[in-house]
Amino acid sequence: MSPADAAGPADVVVALDVGGTGMKCALVRPDGSAVHTERHATDAGRGPDAVAETILDVAEGLAGKARADGLDPVALGIAVPGVVDEAAGVAVWSANVGFRDVPLRDLAAARLGLPTALGHDVRVGGLAEARLGAGRGTGHVLFVAIGTGIAAAHVVDGTAATGAHGAAGEIGHILVRPGGPRCGCGRDGCLEAVASASAIARRYAEATGTPASAAEVGDRAAAGEPAAGRVWAEAVDALADGLATGQSLYDVETVVIGGGLARAGARLFDPLRAALHERMTFHRRPRLVAAALGDEAGCLGAALLALDAR
Repeated sequence: MSPADAAGPADVVVALDVGGTGMKCALVRPDGSAVHTERHATDAGRGPDAVAETILDVAEGLAGKARADGLDPVALGIAVPGVVDEAAGVAVWSANVGFRDVPLRDLAAARLGLPTALGHDVRVGGLAEARLGAGRGTGHVLFVAIGTGIAAAHVVDGTAATGAHGAAGEIGHILVRPGGPRCGCGRDGCLEAVASASAIARRYAEATGTPASAAEVGDRAAAGEPAAGRVWAEAVDALADGLATGQSLYDVETVVIGGGLARAGARLFDPLRAALHERMTFHRRPRLVAAALGDEAGCLGAALLALDAR
């Protein structure tokens, strides 16, 4: 029996998707529908203790809102960036939020008295896309979020792999261009250093002296600007190399691309699909699609994770 099948008509999950700037929050029914949403500032500059307290306060407020509306909060799911030990419920490390070995699951369970699950933001986003979104109906999904950085989640039959140390899915740190641009991890030539949205913007500015967002670089490339075209084509080629490596490792049916860069639509997906297929030899070509849930995926995935853990 699925969590949705076992749920009562008033059951909801309190779900929070925490980022460095803001947190997206919702009350989510077991079928994946959100009945209430909120947004709050994270204000990570206040320090990790203050951020953790804000998370607990917001979660407690959402549980109170549910009860006031005649709903029954049955679990709490929290998604955070960085390295997450989901089994232990610990936010091991997060540059965006400042967490270092924060036992967030136990802190939240003690405050709210609800069964609580803690997950990695990209993995729970992949979980939601695989079960409710663009990967629905396929058993093997690779969700790749491309924004400031690049990270992935490998979801098999509705479960996202965490890895032995909570760091599975760091596809952005596949070496694609030896001796290439320096990555934030300290190595040269990582996928993230060439093909993330921030890398595209940075490389264009370096080439032209003109600041532009990744979306603007894509627009200028489509309009025929040579410098933008080069930066965009290099990013697409690097992404195709990274995804081909991912397909060699995971052999998935569907690759779901999310994050800010996915909003480029056909100007990203058409050349990326062609370049990826060119790199396939004996491997089956995966279906390459855009994410369907947008910025709701983190909350929905956090809710699914909490339901699974009950």
